[in-house]
Amino acid sequence: MLWVLIASIVGGTLLLAGAPKVRDRQALLRTVRGYKLLPAPLEQAVSFALPWVEIVLGLALITGIAGRIAAACATALFACFFAGLSINLLRGRRDLDCGCFAFGSHDVPRIGWFHALRAGAFVLVSVGLAVVPTGDPSLGEHLLAVALAALVLAVVVAAVQLRSVVHPGRRPVDAHLTKASIELRAASTLSRY
Repeated sequence: MLWVLIASIVGGTLLLAGAPKVRDRQALLRTVRGYKLLPAPLEQAVSFALPWVEIVLGLALITGIAGRIAAACATALFACFFAGLSINLLRGRRDLDCGCFAFGSHDVPRIGWFHALRAGAFVLVSVGLAVVPTGDPSLGEHLLAVALAALVLAVVVAAVQLRSVVHPGRRPVDAHLTKASIELRAASTLSRY
């Protein structure tokens, strides 16, 4: 059941990554072009195929249909992500949209080694899913593992969304008021002297 749970988490992650890309093809094409790794005709092809590849692999991992093949394909996909991120980070190009899940969620898109390490971790997990022999779980065990994976992913998505709103240690000043607040403090300091 553990391997079904892990496969379902990886598959659910791929579904969460693929769905927004289907809806916003132009943003995906801009992201692929931003990495400057592929010739122009391949950029178009990748931006068209990538969301569907992620969705199909995600469904295959969750359902267990051709699980080892899907895990091997996911390994190759995550290895490509790892390579693309690492190459651009080594080039010093950090001002890129990761393109992992959604587009435009940050004011200034930036990639970091966290993104590359996350892709590398998914490579290792996918290799494990492709190589380690697993037993055939019963339907009940499979459904329980998928439900647990959905719960884990829901908690992670909720935490990420909450983190984008709540900033521990920061005063609750609206972003557009921050500059004005700093200017007022500076002016009040100068007026005392």
